[in-house]
Amino acid sequence: MALTDADVQKQIKHMMAFIEQEANERVEEILAKGDEEFNIEKGRLVQTHRVKIMDYYEKKEKQIEQHKKIQMSQLKNQARLKVLKARDDMVTDLLNEARQRIADIAKDPDRYAKLLEGLVLQGFYQLLEPKVTIRCRQQDVDMVQAAVNKNVAVYKETVKSNITVRIDQDHFLPSDICGGVEVYNNNGKIKVSNTLESRLDLVAQQMMPEIRETLFGSNPNRRFLD
Repeated sequence: MALTDADVQKQIKHMMAFIEQEANERVEEILAKGDEEFNIEKGRLVQTHRVKIMDYYEKKEKQIEQHKKIQMSQLKNQARLKVLKARDDMVTDLLNEARQRIADIAKDPDRYAKLLEGLVLQGFYQLLEPKVTIRCRQQDVDMVQAAVNKNVAVYKETVKSNITVRIDQDHFLPSDICGGVEVYNNNGKIKVSNTLESRLDLVAQQMMPEIRETLFGSNPNRRFLD
C-alpha cells in the first residue's frame, strides 16, 4: 500500500521528533558530565589551594613562634647583661671606696708608719736576698728609711742572715698612688709589689667569691669559685 503524502509527512515529523529527543538527551548527558567534571576539578582546585593556604599559615605561625623565641632570648640576655653590669658597678664602687679608705691611712702618720714597717718586712721575707732595693713615693722616703732601720735587725734575727737595703732615690713611685713600697732583688729582675693598691687588688681577688656572695647571695649555678 502506497504511503500518502500525509503519511510521509507524519513519519518525517515522528523521526524528527525522535532525533530531537535523542539530541536533547545527548546534550543533557554531555552537560551533566561537564558539570560533574567541573565540580570535580573545582573541588580538586579548592582542596589544593586549601592545603597551600594551610601550609602557608603553618609556616607563618612557626616563623612567628621562632621570632618570639629569639626575641625572648635576646631580652633575657640583655636583662642578664644589665644585671651583671650593675653587679660589676657595685663591686667597682665598693673597691673604690676601699681605695679611698686606704688612702686615708697614709694621711695618718702613726698608722701609715706601722703599715710601712709590715710591708717592708714582708718584702724582705718574700725575696730572702742579701741585697735589696726599695722604691717608694718621694714623700715617704723618711718613713720608709725608719721602717728599714727597724726591720733589718728583725730580719737578721729571724733569718740568721745579713741584708743590705738601698732606697732608690732616682726612681720614685708615682706620688698619686695611695702609698706602700716595691722591693726588688739586687739585679732588679724580681719584684715584690707591696703598694697599698696592689695589696688591695690581691685581697679583692682572693675574697671576690665571698664579696659577691655577701652582696648578691650564693649562686646555685656556680660550680667553681673564682
